[in-house]
Amino acid sequence: MNLPEHTAPSPWHAGELHLQEHAGVAARMDMVGRKVIRDYMPDQHREFFAQLPFVVAGAVDPQGDPWAGILEGQPGFAVSPDPHTLRIAAMPDEDDPLRAGLGLGQPVGLLGIELHTRRRNRMNGRIAAWDGKRFDVAVAQSFGNCPQYIQSRDFFFSRSPSMRFAAALPERAGLDDAARALISASDTFFVASYAGHAVDVSHRGGKPGFVRVDGDVLTIPDFSGNRFFNTLGNLAANPVAGLLFIDFERGDLLQLTGRAEVILDSPEIAVFEGAERLWRVHVRRVVRRPGALALRWRFDAWSPTALATGRWPAAA
Repeated sequence: MNLPEHTAPSPWHAGELHLQEHAGVAARMDMVGRKVIRDYMPDQHREFFAQLPFVVAGAVDPQGDPWAGILEGQPGFAVSPDPHTLRIAAMPDEDDPLRAGLGLGQPVGLLGIELHTRRRNRMNGRIAAWDGKRFDVAVAQSFGNCPQYIQSRDFFFSRSPSMRFAAALPERAGLDDAARALISASDTFFVASYAGHAVDVSHRGGKPGFVRVDGDVLTIPDFSGNRFFNTLGNLAANPVAGLLFIDFERGDLLQLTGRAEVILDSPEIAVFEGAERLWRVHVRRVVRRPGALALRWRFDAWSPTALATGRWPAAA
C-alpha cells in the first residue's frame, strides 16, 4: 500500500541532504522527493524498459568497489511482470568487473536510457531471483530524469548480443594512454555510487573533453541539474565511484573505480565555465574491454555535436 505523499518518508539520505542544504534546496527537494520517487514502477517506466536494447547497471564488488557496466539484448530482454519487479534476461560477461557485484540478494542500480529519444528512467533495488541466465530486481526506488545533457545517437547491432567478441585486457592499477585518450574524447559517461545498502547509477554528458584528465586523476564539473544529488550525495557519504566510458563506434568499454571527492567551495570551480561544484576520481583500478559490446551508435544528424553548435556542460 502506497502512503499519501504528505506522510511518505523522505527518500533522501544524509549525503543527499547535505548537498541539498548546501545548494539551498532542501525544503523544496523534501516535497519533490516524496512525490516523484516511488517504490514501484509506473506503467510508463515498465513499457520504457521493455523497448530498450541495453540498460546500464551499477553494483559493488566484494572489495567494496562500485562498478558500472552495460547489459544488452534485443528489445524485450528487460521486462516488468508487475510494478514491483524488473526482470532482465542478460548477464555480464565473465571478464566484466560488474559481475562480481551481482547475485541473489545483492543491491543494484539500473538506468534505462534511450539515446536516440534522450529519455531516461532510474530504478534501484535488490536482486530477488537469480538463475545465472536472468535475474529479477525488486524495486526500492523508481523515478524519471529529464533529457538534459543526453547526446542523441541512433543505435544498431553489429552482431548478435549473445555472441562473445573479445576478452578484457588485464586489470591495471591506473590509466594508460589509450584510456586517457578515450576519456578526453568522450561526451558521455556513466557513474555508479552507493551509500549504505543502496546502489545508484547515473548518466553524465558534456562537450568532448569535459572530463579533465591529469595522470590518474579525473576532474568533472557539475552543473545545474535536478537537484536530487543522488550521485554526489552518495560520494559525500561514501567517497568511491565507478565510471564507465564507451567508444560508441567500436563497442569498446572502459571501466574504472577509485576514490572520489566532492569539491563544493574552491577557486578551481571557476576554471570550468558554468560549474557549480566539482568532483574528482583518483583512479585505482581499470579494466579495458575492446569490442565488448554488440551495440554501436552513430550521431543523430541533428545532434548538437554533429552540428558542432551550442555549449555542452555536464549534468549535475
